[in-house]
Amino acid sequence: MSKGWLEAFSDGVMAIVITILVLSIEVPKGDSLRDLGNVGQSLFIYLISFTIVAIYWHNHHHFFHLIKNIDGGVLWMNSLFLFSLTLFPFATSWVSQNLFSLYPSVLYGVVILLADIVFLGLMFSTKKCNAISLEYKKTLISIFFSVLALILGIVIELFLIILVNVLMLLLWVVPSKKIEKYIYSKEKN
Repeated sequence: MSKGWLEAFSDGVMAIVITILVLSIEVPKGDSLRDLGNVGQSLFIYLISFTIVAIYWHNHHHFFHLIKNIDGGVLWMNSLFLFSLTLFPFATSWVSQNLFSLYPSVLYGVVILLADIVFLGLMFSTKKCNAISLEYKKTLISIFFSVLALILGIVIELFLIILVNVLMLLLWVVPSKKIEKYIYSKEKN
């Protein structure tokens, strides 16, 4: 199977997820700044979710520059990864309507954790059918912080689920230098 097909399919699913995210934002009831402020909570959660999905999209794109081969395991892990991303619109909508409620906040954190775990699984399955060396450090740190966010949020304050995950995004904003170097050297040749 062509790696290009898998990348195109994944790009399409991620683009649809981002589109559904924006469609779930409630339009203000009026035309004033106060009316806009009433949907500020939804906009805030949308921005976080958009950033998370965009970071996954960028990292997925960079990651697939490293590989040449895909097999059934990679296809299934990629499908599970895309499945985890398709849960973001639902979780985003629910938590934006109930920001300080237990179950919506926990679900939001679990969706982030699930995406992190499945991305790690995608990395493992890809390494099996490609002779490449991968760094798992950032992904493992991300999983640790996702779990920490859930624990702190449940034990101390629910908003910590979102806050810790937002801080974790800083880890992912800058792509891996190793991948960037590889892509740059590949494009030069």
